[in-house]
Amino acid sequence: MPSPGPEVLRAESASSVQPDAPAPANKPAAPVLEAPPPGELPSPDSLKRLDFRGGEPQVPIGLMQGRREVRFAPKGRMRLRFGGEAERILEAPAGSMWTVRVTDGTAAELSARIQLEELPFADKEGLAEVQARWQARGVAVRAHVLGVLYGIAGKVIDNRRYLLLVDEELTPKQATERQAELLRQFGVRTTLFEEVRTPSRAILELRDEAGNVVGLAQDNLNAETLDGAGFDVRQVEHDVGYDNHGFEDRSFRGTLQLSVDRHGTLAVVNVVKLEELLKGLVPSEIYARAHPEALKAQAVTARGEVLAKVGIKHLADPYLLCSEQHCAVYRGRTGEAASTSAAVEATRGEGLFSSDGKLVDSVYSAMCGGHTEDNDVVWGGPPNPSLRGRPDLIGPAEGLPTPGALAEYLQAELPAACRLSTFARAGKYRWEKRFTVEQVNALTTHLGVGPVHALSLGERGVSGRARTLTVAGERGVTQVRGELNIRRLFGMLNSSMALLEEERDAEGHLNGWRFRGGGWGHGVGMCQTGAIGRAEAGQRYQDILRFYFNGAEVAPIY
Repeated sequence: MPSPGPEVLRAESASSVQPDAPAPANKPAAPVLEAPPPGELPSPDSLKRLDFRGGEPQVPIGLMQGRREVRFAPKGRMRLRFGGEAERILEAPAGSMWTVRVTDGTAAELSARIQLEELPFADKEGLAEVQARWQARGVAVRAHVLGVLYGIAGKVIDNRRYLLLVDEELTPKQATERQAELLRQFGVRTTLFEEVRTPSRAILELRDEAGNVVGLAQDNLNAETLDGAGFDVRQVEHDVGYDNHGFEDRSFRGTLQLSVDRHGTLAVVNVVKLEELLKGLVPSEIYARAHPEALKAQAVTARGEVLAKVGIKHLADPYLLCSEQHCAVYRGRTGEAASTSAAVEATRGEGLFSSDGKLVDSVYSAMCGGHTEDNDVVWGGPPNPSLRGRPDLIGPAEGLPTPGALAEYLQAELPAACRLSTFARAGKYRWEKRFTVEQVNALTTHLGVGPVHALSLGERGVSGRARTLTVAGERGVTQVRGELNIRRLFGMLNSSMALLEEERDAEGHLNGWRFRGGGWGHGVGMCQTGAIGRAEAGQRYQDILRFYFNGAEVAPIY
């Protein structure tokens, strides 16, 4: 016998539906409809890949997780599908308020491996070199390919890279202890690569506005509005771990997936078309009042960045990307601005491609300080032809100081695009930061060198950014490698384009150190403030991107 279609409940008011209740005598029983067409609503498995219905990617974005309860309201007529063996569908009017609660939640069982290195997929030589280095240290390692190779409308997107992992499977607690051991032994900071061994499980209760339990779902609920109007979600948690952490009611386009997260609690996922995602994302990345050509440049780079991150983050979560700083700050319809939405529409489907036809890793930072940087200086790996550092000056550079003479360069009044922009911030273009001896000793305790008596920056790139910091103490000398690691060590310095100078008292005793630097961020790719300066100087977004990405051209992806 063919299996019956899903049971359909129609909720025309907030309290009209009761689970498994008989229909009143004066009303017909709830009708049974045909099963929804395959792919009509996202399944849990679909949330780990892009959906290309209609030719435009739909991206699953995690709005929040770790919740016991979530409230939401559809902005149009809603159809909600319950997860579980017996499929049931509920239909409800626009504006009705619903609550989902987690019961009987069981956390996923995770295993973890320690990630030592990350290298571009093309860097086979570099992979062999780091494998040999760690094996010589007595650490067994294995290579793992992360990322995906996929096509969109004839364009090939390839974001694969190598991870070098410690070849032992550990529990998360064991992995944290092993990380601390590696830090003590070799002075390296590592990350965790997690995999799900046993999925999380939970029963989700759906309650109406009166608090009545309307239905139960196993592990997930899928909701869509029939006219595509989207949803309002109450008390969305944002900026977790930052000073401005809080909760905000937000509105979203697309569909909602309410799913069990790794902790056995509730995750809220917004499945949204890429262009609509960008409308809620770009205003968080750049000033919405900036010149339209700079906004267009930002829209193109953000589109490429989203596609470049698919399949490399949140591997143990029920979504591809999160809506926080970790991936890309996304506030949905609530965060949209007319100016940035117009920029997204004006560049619809466009990406940035190198001369060999590959999608450019269109990275950006807030302010380059007058000179962008090579990718290999900041992140290691082989040089990327599209990510070469260069002077970011409006006008001729002849006779002007270069970062090779960093002290003179930092003091000069250069015609830098990010300095001339109306959005320039003097305290970010050039800056100073001081640390006492006591502060430095506290920040470097984990390095095991004892009280510090000398610091020095080295291995500078074309912009003057350093990628090594030598720390000498009473018990030895060590080196911190990596632009980001140096900045993190000192509470997130603006950049590593800096001079490091000792400060002594009148008697010659060491009081501390002073960083004197320029720029805000890693400096690779597009300088966002500089892009605004270039737009204000009359450059089109294609010209701006061509400059920052070494001749790369804007072309349609879909």
